[in-house]
Amino acid sequence: MPEILSLYAIALFFALFVIIRSLFTVRQQSAAILERFGKFQAIRHPGLHVKIPFADRIAGRLSLKIQQLDVIVETKTKDDVFVKLKVSVQYKVIYEKVFDAFYKLDNPHDQITSFVFDVVRAEVPKLRLDDVFERKNDIANAVKGELNEAMTGYGYDIIKTLVTDIDPDAQVKHAMNRINAAEREKVAAQYEGDAQRILIVEKAKAEAESKRLQGQGIADQRREIARGLEESVEVLNNVGINSQEASALIVVTQHYDTLQSIGESTNSNLILMPNSPQAGSEMLNNMVTSFAASNQIGEAMKEQNKNLPKKKKKKELKSAPLALPVIPKEEKG
Repeated sequence: MPEILSLYAIALFFALFVIIRSLFTVRQQSAAILERFGKFQAIRHPGLHVKIPFADRIAGRLSLKIQQLDVIVETKTKDDVFVKLKVSVQYKVIYEKVFDAFYKLDNPHDQITSFVFDVVRAEVPKLRLDDVFERKNDIANAVKGELNEAMTGYGYDIIKTLVTDIDPDAQVKHAMNRINAAEREKVAAQYEGDAQRILIVEKAKAEAESKRLQGQGIADQRREIARGLEESVEVLNNVGINSQEASALIVVTQHYDTLQSIGESTNSNLILMPNSPQAGSEMLNNMVTSFAASNQIGEAMKEQNKNLPKKKKKKELKSAPLALPVIPKEEKG
């Protein structure tokens, strides 16, 4: 009896073992490869499945989720700068091609990495370093196109490729930062120069306007002085004083006014020469004599030019030296 119970127990245990070995599950978003005596039997998708114990076995499982592989490639640009690019490849197993993905490639990661290296090292040497930063999307698209063409036959679909990092040599990055800083300093210097130029121009305009107004003021002042002198002479003429005597009186008056203004300034170093009472009258007589002599010389030259032929007149005018009028000194009585 105990022997029969032992046999039943062994049979029960063997039956449970066979049942356990006959059942297996496949998780969601994955696939199981079933082989029978080493030969492909079937592909099992998510759920509970049965297999023949000791004959069937699960050769492997594949994830149907999107996966990512990061590949770092070091290459040289067209301007002989070594740079490291990090290329992220997002891929997944095609649902209908699980057999190809499992049996045709032993290591898909190595295969994808090889294609990435090949494409990047073919594209980047055509570009300068600055163009690599600007056209990284073109590089990523070139990698994706090459991988899709190659990996579709192996049961893999390339979803996206991204150039996530571009890392030049440290010295190159330092040089690029210096170039950028120099460019900004150049722009700043240009703006500062423009600002200084505007200030100088505006200052010159202000000075020109000031000089113009100052000249206008002096002209107005002299015009008023002349008008005042004219009125003074007219008043003196009305009381029986002739023009020459009136002019002498005005000059003497201005002479003493000037002496008075000099005396009012305590720190003045100005010396008026000559300062005798006759100085104003002598100066007026000299001016009148000079004007009269100039008028006589001018009239004589006009009469002489009228009597000469035109050609001779031009020749003499070209060869004749410039004659300055001699102003005679007034004789003192």
